Amino acid sequence: MVLMGLGPLIAAIDELVGTDAAGLADPHTIVELHRQLDRLQAVTTRASASFDASQAWQASGARTAASWLSVLCHLPKPAAKREVGVGRGLRHLPACETAWLAGDISADHVRVLNGVRRPATAERLATDEAMLVGHAKDLSFGHFVKVVAYWAQHADPDGEDENAADERDARQVHLSKSFGGMWFANATLDRLSGTIIAKELGRIERELFRADWAEAKERLGRDPRIDELPRTPAQRRADALVEMAVRSATAPKDGRRPAPLFTVLVGWETLHGRICELSDGTVVAPRVLLPWLDAAWLERMVFDGPSRVIDVGVCQRLFSGATRRAVEVRDQQCFHEFCDAPADECDVDHVVPYSAGGPTVQQNGRLACGFHNRARHKPRPDP
Repeated sequence: MVLMGLGPLIAAIDELVGTDAAGLADPHTIVELHRQLDRLQAVTTRASASFDASQAWQASGARTAASWLSVLCHLPKPAAKREVGVGRGLRHLPACETAWLAGDISADHVRVLNGVRRPATAERLATDEAMLVGHAKDLSFGHFVKVVAYWAQHADPDGEDENAADERDARQVHLSKSFGGMWFANATLDRLSGTIIAKELGRIERELFRADWAEAKERLGRDPRIDELPRTPAQRRADALVEMAVRSATAPKDGRRPAPLFTVLVGWETLHGRICELSDGTVVAPRVLLPWLDAAWLERMVFDGPSRVIDVGVCQRLFSGATRRAVEVRDQQCFHEFCDAPADECDVDHVVPYSAGGPTVQQNGRLACGFHNRARHKPRPDP
């Protein structure tokens, strides 16, 4: 049975299904397919919310519209609940609904904005919604999430501080041993605690990766492929976690406790507004820093000002010291538009190559992951 209004859509999808995938694989078609997929998802979500409001699902004996969707549309229950919830939220986000129906934003953008709507922010969101939707259209998703996080801190600072306290209180780790002797772990960590662990785990994992690479290269007599390394990434992370414990147990009894391994960027309120984020771009509420202040080292980083000299060693080949640190804090991630590798996984690369006379100064430096650092020296394929 062809439902009212869906005949042409079904016919168009049937035609696409019958098209060879290679014929749809050009960049412009991929972008347009995703745009139309977003539009269709917007229509579906809006219809599901209307179905929810009509209570037509009650005739089936279902307890909620989400339960009905989960069974009849074969959706996971959490996905069905999210769809109904987002649809309900659209009633209060007209600019969001319009942009989503046009394919200018996705369901993820809508969920982010719907997630910051609460009694304390509703009035401000009604005023600023169009501005935030404009950012959703223009920015990468990660930067859009950061903008919304800062907006929420301005709109409801007390509420964001309470959310941060709730995150901290929700921290937990479960470690249990199975009957067969295997161990199973599950953890929930607040933003700062998670960042500390992730950075150290990543650092040790990279040590193990270099060791695996060297071993495979010696064994094969050439640069190995990733699948030729002796451990998978997941296995290296597991081994890195064990190594963290071993290093902790073997630390000197009277050794100095390391300082917390996270960096926070904080802006002067009178100059640039409220800025408080980790070096990887994660926005945090200022109150979450309080428990760490007695163990923290403070570093002042001033751009385009006289407080700190950052352009040092202009005749040296490699970026180091204050110059390197300035680039890391400024850029936060790899320069390439299709890469979000964080600063601690990047090198500082010369924009104008050193071999071409490019100076080793902040203005001529940028973060580049290993892949994109090497790629700039390779000829680019024809588009």
